[in-house]
Amino acid sequence: MEYLLHVLVIAGIYIILTLSLNLIVGYTGLPALGHAAFSCIGAYTSSLLALNIGVSPWIGLLIGACIAAFSGVVIGYPAVRLKGDYLALATFGLGVIVYSVTKNWVSLTRGPMGIPGIPGFSVFGFQFSGILSYLLLFLFFVAITIFVIRRIVNSPFGRILRSIREDEIASQVLGKDTIKHKLLGNEKVRKMFLGEG
Repeated sequence: MEYLLHVLVIAGIYIILTLSLNLIVGYTGLPALGHAAFSCIGAYTSSLLALNIGVSPWIGLLIGACIAAFSGVVIGYPAVRLKGDYLALATFGLGVIVYSVTKNWVSLTRGPMGIPGIPGFSVFGFQFSGILSYLLLFLFFVAITIFVIRRIVNSPFGRILRSIREDEIASQVLGKDTIKHKLLGNEKVRKMFLGEG
C-alpha cells in the first residue's frame, strides 16, 4: 500500500508538470523541450535553501518557483524568437546543460546520489510526515494547478495563446505582442488572479 501511495505522489508531481507543459506546447504551440530544466532549477533551489540555510519549505517553494520563472524569462527571451525545430533544439540543449550541471556539481547537488534530509512541510503546526499526508497535499496542489490553468486558458490571454498556435503572423497583424505573451503573460491575467480589476 505504501508503494502505491508513493507512486500516486510521483504521479501528482508529473500531473502538475504535464499541465504546465500543455500550456506551452498544447495551447501556445511552441515545441519547447526544456520544461524539465526549469522544474529541476526550482526543485534544487527550494531543496538547497531549506536544507542548507534553514528556509521554511513553503518560502523555499516560492523562491524556487521565482528563480525557475526568472531563468525561464532569461533563457526564453532569445530562444522564443526561434521557430519550429530550432526552438526544440535550443530548449533541449538547455535541458541537457542543466542535467549535466546537476549531475556533475557534486559539492552542491550531491550529483546522482540525490539530496537526503530535506525538511518536510508543515501547516499550522501539523507536520506532513506520512506518505498519505503528502498524497493529500499533492492532490490539493493538482486541484489548484487545474483551476489556474483553466482560468488562464479561458481568459483573453488564453485566446491569444491559442491564436499564436494557430497563426502567429495573424496575431501580430491584429496588434498582439506575441513575444510578450509567450514570455511574461499580460496585465489582464495578473489582474484576474490578483483581483485588481
